[in-house]
Amino acid sequence: MNEWTLPYTFEFQDRPVSWGVAGEGEPLVLVHGTPWSSFNFRHLIDELSRGYRVYFFDLLGYGQSDKSDADVSLGIQNQLLGALIEHWQLVSPYIVGHDFGGATVLRNHILDKRHYNKLVLIDPVALSPWGSPFFKHIEQHEAAFAGVPDYIHAAIVEAYIKTAAHQVLPAETIEGILAPWLGEQGKPAFYRQIAQADSTFTDEFQARFDEVCSPLLILWGEQDQWIPCEQAYQLQSKIAGAKLVTVPDTGHLVIEEAPERLATEIRAFLQG
Repeated sequence: MNEWTLPYTFEFQDRPVSWGVAGEGEPLVLVHGTPWSSFNFRHLIDELSRGYRVYFFDLLGYGQSDKSDADVSLGIQNQLLGALIEHWQLVSPYIVGHDFGGATVLRNHILDKRHYNKLVLIDPVALSPWGSPFFKHIEQHEAAFAGVPDYIHAAIVEAYIKTAAHQVLPAETIEGILAPWLGEQGKPAFYRQIAQADSTFTDEFQARFDEVCSPLLILWGEQDQWIPCEQAYQLQSKIAGAKLVTVPDTGHLVIEEAPERLATEIRAFLQG
């Protein structure tokens, strides 16, 4: 597998954030979720940069960004997103958020009043309550998990990420997802971001979906076992005018399983 690298660094509250940009055209920002990174957008970046200037980055605590023992919750990620958009000098860009990235986009749009030309949410964490039994267990035993031997940790993470996909993930994809979570910094960072996950961060906008003021496309893997597809219809019903497209034979990791289909739907929506 060719190493995934982000060439640029942005300092946010004295913490380095890695980012990249590709293509030319109207600005489009991609926001990843957990336990993913910008690596998982590589196929979408390749597709969408053929018509847009695509900005992508790793959230605090993820990928190649800062993994210090600090705040990596949803409560800080929307602040980071806003700061990056200011740094890039973007005005009302298009934006795409997957999983926690969807929650980050909604927090930035609703709570921080950031206007976007159009919004795309892919299997987003958007409706409370959420959090699997695995999340709850990590929250209670973070230190114990962070201290497991490296080979056991790698096995835990690999088994966990495989449940996000409906299709079998290629070995190089698994390797790319695992890479940021290994080593002296990566291992505790994996359990830290799970332990800090809390549905209070989505509770804050649960009653404010009527404040979504940009056109919205919701994309959802029909076989999502992490956030069932039923939530797609619930979310659509709460946001006036929202368009929903479900993608067959894909799970929560639809960005890896059907990037060409997603790119087609996103292009049609942005150009429509």
